[in-house]
Amino acid sequence: MDKQDNFQLNFSLKGYSSIQIGLYFLLAAFSIKKILEGFLIDDNPMGMLSAEIIEILVLGIIFLTIVLSALALFFKGRRKARRQEYKLWNAKTKNNFRAFTTSFILIFSILIILTTQDFADYMAPTFLFLYGISLLFLKIKKSKNLFVLSGVSLLLTMICILIPNYWYSSIYILGVAHITYGLVVKN
Repeated sequence: MDKQDNFQLNFSLKGYSSIQIGLYFLLAAFSIKKILEGFLIDDNPMGMLSAEIIEILVLGIIFLTIVLSALALFFKGRRKARRQEYKLWNAKTKNNFRAFTTSFILIFSILIILTTQDFADYMAPTFLFLYGISLLFLKIKKSKNLFVLSGVSLLLTMICILIPNYWYSSIYILGVAHITYGLVVKN
């Protein structure tokens, strides 16, 4: 039961977990776009809300997306550990969890700072940049394919900075990239 406990990393961004994360990104992008479009339309109930409430809703969707993504990684890792009869929380998994939690707190804190300082236009490029950097540093599995996801995220950051209205398409493309990564790199 305790075999390979010291070097087995149980959390991986392959297969169904990557597909789930991609779907979460797609749903988040769609939800945020509908909230913002509703805010701009006079007859829509979202138009009655203040800009601060809309920002809180958007941050809530981002928070929920990251939490659901983390849960997808956790449950896949737990399923894999049970199937192979390994301990889920070994030294590498604990270190990776700490790095992921630190990355999550950093990304979300910076997004909150951007909204409080009235730089909400830079939320998408900042999220994409920090997400791409996090993928580089976490290296959930030492896979060269994971660098493609990170590169896509960093490329979309540049596009999103050059074309500010491209935020929806950027997050949508990142979601599709995750789904494609999950389909191509299985298990």
